[in-house]
Amino acid sequence: MFNFLKGLFKENPIFVLALGLCPTLAVSTQVVNAIGMGAGVIFVLIGSNIMVSLLKDFIPDEVHIPAYIVIIASFVTIVDMLMQAFVPALSASLGVFVKLIVVNCIILGRAEAFASKNSVKDSIIDALGMGIGFTIGLLVISLVREVLGAGTITLFPMGSFDGVIEIPGLIDAPARIFSLSPGALLAMGFLMAGFNWLKSRKKED
Repeated sequence: MFNFLKGLFKENPIFVLALGLCPTLAVSTQVVNAIGMGAGVIFVLIGSNIMVSLLKDFIPDEVHIPAYIVIIASFVTIVDMLMQAFVPALSASLGVFVKLIVVNCIILGRAEAFASKNSVKDSIIDALGMGIGFTIGLLVISLVREVLGAGTITLFPMGSFDGVIEIPGLIDAPARIFSLSPGALLAMGFLMAGFNWLKSRKKED
């Protein structure tokens, strides 16, 4: 349970470890992007952690990093092809950042620091915790940026629902800066500060 919970709070990849910030800053303009990227990262994390844990005794130390990258790239290719086949609009919106999951510090870091030293079961739990922690962080940042920067919340369209929820008041006068790159840094900075403040309050209690 500790390996799962640490990814959500104590070692949250975005707000504590400050890893995977490039895709976080780039794709957090809409909530639907955060859901898609988060799902992709969770899938690749679980798959690569399982394979690295299973093969750790057979991969020579001299080539373990290239071997991990090949394993991760295989799962990223699966995610990329599935997105192109079933959710092409999301694939186009995320662009090159789906392929760049291959070099995501969170995934390679968990393969090297955890899966290569632990059992398959523990590696799956670690991947779930880190993946969900990353997704929650990305969702919070996206929600702040889209609501303040565009006055909307964009989800997947279903039936008669076009996927866009308009926020009264903000839709007519949004703070456009939050949709731009400086807004991503502002939102992340304030949320990271708030997260660290909560952690310090918890330690004091």
